[in-house]
Amino acid sequence: MQAVGVNGKAYGQGVGIYMPGDDSFQSDVTSDSMACNGAPVGYFTSSSEVIPVKAGDTVTGSWLHTLTSTGPDDSADNKVIDSSHKGPVMAYMKKVSDATQNPSAGPGDGWFKISEAGLMSSTEWGVDALISAGGVQNVTIPECIEDGQYLLRFEVIALHSASVERDAQFYATDPGIKVNIYNNQGQPYPLSGTYAIPGKLSRWLSQRRR
Repeated sequence: MQAVGVNGKAYGQGVGIYMPGDDSFQSDVTSDSMACNGAPVGYFTSSSEVIPVKAGDTVTGSWLHTLTSTGPDDSADNKVIDSSHKGPVMAYMKKVSDATQNPSAGPGDGWFKISEAGLMSSTEWGVDALISAGGVQNVTIPECIEDGQYLLRFEVIALHSASVERDAQFYATDPGIKVNIYNNQGQPYPLSGTYAIPGKLSRWLSQRRR
Protein backbone atom coordinates (compact mmCIF):
# COMPACT_ATOMS: atom_id res chain seq x y z
CA MET A 1 0.00 0.00 0.00
CA GLN A 2 1.54 3.28 -1.14
CA ALA A 3 -1.05 6.04 -0.81
CA VAL A 4 -4.63 6.71 0.22
CA GLY A 5 -7.41 9.08 -0.77
CA VAL A 6 -10.76 10.12 0.73
CA ASN A 7 -13.77 10.97 -1.45
CA GLY A 8 -11.50 11.76 -4.37
CA LYS A 9 -8.95 13.78 -2.41
CA ALA A 10 -5.54 12.18 -2.83
CA TYR A 11 -2.84 12.20 -0.17
CA GLY A 12 0.84 11.89 -0.95
CA GLN A 13 2.76 8.64 -0.97
CA GLY A 14 3.23 7.42 2.60
CA VAL A 15 0.95 10.01 4.23
CA GLY A 16 -0.98 8.37 7.07
CA ILE A 17 0.53 4.97 6.21
CA TYR A 18 2.91 2.59 7.96
CA MET A 19 4.64 1.81 4.67
CA PRO A 20 7.24 -0.89 3.95
CA GLY A 21 10.22 -0.34 1.72
CA ASP A 22 9.93 -3.72 -0.01
CA ASP A 23 7.16 -5.99 -1.31
CA SER A 24 7.82 -9.07 0.85
CA PHE A 25 4.80 -10.95 2.23
CA GLN A 26 3.92 -12.01 5.76
CA SER A 27 4.34 -15.70 6.55
CA ASP A 28 3.06 -16.25 10.10
CA VAL A 29 -0.55 -15.59 11.10
CA THR A 30 0.43 -15.84 14.79
CA SER A 31 2.81 -12.89 14.47
CA ASP A 32 1.91 -9.35 15.58
CA SER A 33 3.04 -8.30 12.11
CA MET A 34 -0.21 -9.67 10.67
CA ALA A 35 -2.03 -6.68 12.17
CA CYS A 36 -0.21 -3.84 10.41
CA ASN A 37 2.82 -5.45 8.74
CA GLY A 38 6.31 -5.54 10.24
CA ALA A 39 9.22 -7.95 10.66
CA PRO A 40 10.50 -9.90 8.78
CA VAL A 41 9.53 -7.24 6.22
CA GLY A 42 11.79 -4.25 6.73
CA TYR A 43 12.55 -0.63 5.91
CA PHE A 44 9.28 0.83 7.21
CA THR A 45 8.37 4.49 7.23
CA SER A 46 5.87 5.72 9.85
CA SER A 47 3.57 8.72 9.49
CA SER A 48 2.56 11.12 12.25
CA GLU A 49 -0.47 12.32 10.27
CA VAL A 50 -4.00 11.05 10.94
CA ILE A 51 -6.19 11.34 7.84
CA PRO A 52 -9.69 12.71 8.55
CA VAL A 53 -12.45 10.32 7.44
CA LYS A 54 -16.18 10.34 8.21
CA ALA A 55 -18.62 7.44 8.42
CA GLY A 56 -19.93 6.74 4.92
CA ASP A 57 -16.86 8.16 3.17
CA THR A 58 -15.10 6.28 0.38
CA VAL A 59 -11.43 5.59 1.07
CA THR A 60 -9.07 4.46 -1.67
CA GLY A 61 -5.83 2.61 -1.20
CA SER A 62 -3.26 2.53 -3.99
CA TRP A 63 -1.14 -0.59 -4.45
CA LEU A 64 2.12 -0.76 -6.39
CA HIS A 65 4.50 -3.71 -6.75
CA THR A 66 7.38 -1.50 -5.58
CA LEU A 67 7.64 2.10 -4.43
CA THR A 68 8.58 3.19 -7.95
CA SER A 69 6.66 0.72 -10.15
CA THR A 70 5.41 2.15 -13.44
CA GLY A 71 4.93 -1.08 -15.38
CA PRO A 72 6.18 -4.67 -15.77
CA ASP A 73 9.51 -5.64 -14.24
CA ASP A 74 11.55 -8.77 -13.56
CA SER A 75 9.13 -10.11 -10.93
CA ALA A 76 5.72 -8.71 -11.92
CA ASP A 77 3.96 -8.50 -15.29
CA ASN A 78 2.28 -5.20 -14.37
CA LYS A 79 2.81 -2.32 -11.93
CA VAL A 80 0.45 -3.61 -9.21
CA ILE A 81 1.13 -7.30 -8.44
CA ASP A 82 2.02 -10.21 -10.68
CA SER A 83 -1.18 -11.54 -12.27
CA SER A 84 -0.28 -15.10 -11.21
CA HIS A 85 -0.96 -14.05 -7.60
CA LYS A 86 -4.69 -14.87 -7.65
CA GLY A 87 -6.61 -14.31 -4.43
CA PRO A 88 -8.97 -12.12 -2.39
CA VAL A 89 -8.71 -8.43 -1.62
CA MET A 90 -10.12 -7.16 1.70
CA ALA A 91 -10.15 -4.29 4.17
CA TYR A 92 -10.36 -4.26 7.98
CA MET A 93 -10.69 -1.57 10.65
CA LYS A 94 -9.82 -1.32 14.32
CA LYS A 95 -10.64 1.48 16.78
CA VAL A 96 -7.60 2.72 18.70
CA SER A 97 -6.82 5.52 21.13
CA ASP A 98 -4.03 6.96 18.97
CA ALA A 99 -3.65 6.00 15.31
CA THR A 100 -0.17 7.53 15.15
CA GLN A 101 1.05 4.71 17.39
CA ASN A 102 0.80 2.24 14.53
CA PRO A 103 2.17 -0.44 14.40
CA SER A 104 2.10 -0.91 18.18
CA ALA A 105 -1.65 -0.18 18.29
CA GLY A 106 -2.44 -2.84 15.69
CA PRO A 107 -1.89 -6.24 17.38
CA GLY A 108 -4.67 -7.78 19.45
CA ASP A 109 -8.44 -7.97 19.26
CA GLY A 110 -10.79 -5.40 17.77
CA TRP A 111 -10.31 -5.84 14.01
CA PHE A 112 -13.45 -6.14 11.88
CA LYS A 113 -13.83 -6.60 8.11
CA ILE A 114 -15.59 -3.89 6.08
CA SER A 115 -14.88 -4.98 2.50
CA GLU A 116 -14.11 -8.14 0.54
CA ALA A 117 -13.73 -9.36 -3.05
CA GLY A 118 -12.89 -13.04 -3.57
CA LEU A 119 -13.69 -15.21 -6.59
CA MET A 120 -15.86 -12.73 -8.46
CA SER A 121 -16.59 -14.93 -11.48
CA SER A 122 -15.23 -18.09 -13.08
CA THR A 123 -12.35 -16.05 -14.50
CA GLU A 124 -11.84 -13.12 -12.13
CA TRP A 125 -10.43 -12.82 -8.63
CA GLY A 126 -10.29 -9.79 -6.41
CA VAL A 127 -6.62 -9.43 -7.39
CA ASP A 128 -7.57 -9.36 -11.09
CA ALA A 129 -10.03 -6.54 -10.43
CA LEU A 130 -7.36 -4.71 -8.44
CA ILE A 131 -4.94 -4.98 -11.37
CA SER A 132 -7.62 -3.79 -13.81
CA ALA A 133 -8.21 -0.77 -11.58
CA GLY A 134 -4.54 0.14 -11.71
CA GLY A 135 -3.99 -0.92 -8.11
CA VAL A 136 -6.75 1.25 -6.65
CA GLN A 137 -8.86 -0.43 -3.93
CA ASN A 138 -12.05 1.37 -2.90
CA VAL A 139 -13.77 0.79 0.45
CA THR A 140 -16.76 2.50 2.07
CA ILE A 141 -16.52 3.29 5.76
CA PRO A 142 -19.63 1.86 7.50
CA GLU A 143 -22.22 4.52 8.28
CA CYS A 144 -22.63 3.13 11.80
CA ILE A 145 -19.01 3.79 12.78
CA GLU A 146 -18.72 5.89 15.93
CA ASP A 147 -16.37 8.84 16.23
CA GLY A 148 -12.77 8.17 17.12
CA GLN A 149 -9.44 7.13 15.65
CA TYR A 150 -9.10 3.93 13.65
CA LEU A 151 -6.52 1.88 11.84
CA LEU A 152 -7.57 0.80 8.33
CA ARG A 153 -5.83 -2.27 6.92
CA PHE A 154 -5.97 -3.02 3.20
CA GLU A 155 -5.13 -6.67 2.56
CA VAL A 156 -4.31 -8.99 -0.34
CA ILE A 157 -3.84 -12.77 0.04
CA ALA A 158 -1.92 -14.51 -2.76
CA LEU A 159 -3.12 -18.10 -3.31
CA HIS A 160 -0.92 -19.24 -6.20
CA SER A 161 1.00 -21.65 -3.91
CA ALA A 162 -1.77 -22.30 -1.41
CA SER A 163 -2.56 -25.93 -2.23
CA VAL A 164 0.11 -26.89 0.33
CA GLU A 165 -0.18 -25.84 3.97
CA ARG A 166 2.24 -23.04 4.87
CA ASP A 167 2.73 -22.08 1.21
CA ALA A 168 0.00 -19.43 1.03
CA GLN A 169 1.06 -15.82 1.29
CA PHE A 170 0.20 -15.38 4.14
CA TYR A 171 0.12 -18.92 5.72
CA ALA A 172 -2.84 -20.66 7.51
CA THR A 173 -5.20 -23.64 7.39
CA ASP A 174 -8.36 -21.54 6.88
CA PRO A 175 -10.33 -23.01 3.92
CA GLY A 176 -10.01 -19.67 2.16
CA ILE A 177 -6.22 -19.74 2.51
CA LYS A 178 -5.22 -23.41 2.21
CA VAL A 179 -6.82 -24.10 -1.17
CA ASN A 180 -5.86 -25.38 -4.61
CA ILE A 181 -6.95 -22.68 -7.07
CA TYR A 182 -5.93 -24.63 -10.21
CA ASN A 183 -8.12 -26.95 -12.29
CA ASN A 184 -7.03 -30.06 -14.23
CA GLN A 185 -5.79 -27.90 -17.09
CA GLY A 186 -3.59 -25.85 -14.79
CA GLN A 187 -5.80 -22.79 -15.00
CA PRO A 188 -5.91 -20.73 -11.80
CA TYR A 189 -9.56 -21.12 -10.82
CA PRO A 190 -11.27 -23.49 -8.33
CA LEU A 191 -12.95 -26.49 -9.94
CA SER A 192 -16.07 -26.01 -7.84
CA GLY A 193 -16.43 -22.36 -8.78
CA THR A 194 -16.84 -21.42 -5.12
CA TYR A 195 -14.46 -19.75 -2.71
CA ALA A 196 -14.77 -18.98 1.02
CA ILE A 197 -13.21 -15.57 1.67
CA PRO A 198 -11.23 -15.57 4.95
CA GLY A 199 -12.78 -13.66 7.84
CA LYS A 200 -16.32 -12.43 8.39
CA LEU A 201 -17.81 -9.14 7.29
CA SER A 202 -18.95 -6.77 10.01
CA ARG A 203 -22.56 -7.09 11.17
CA TRP A 204 -23.31 -3.72 9.51
CA LEU A 205 -22.39 -5.00 6.05
CA SER A 206 -24.09 -8.36 6.58
CA GLN A 207 -27.33 -6.59 7.44
CA ARG A 208 -27.11 -4.26 4.42
CA ARG A 209 -26.70 -7.22 2.05
CA ARG A 210 -29.98 -8.82 3.12
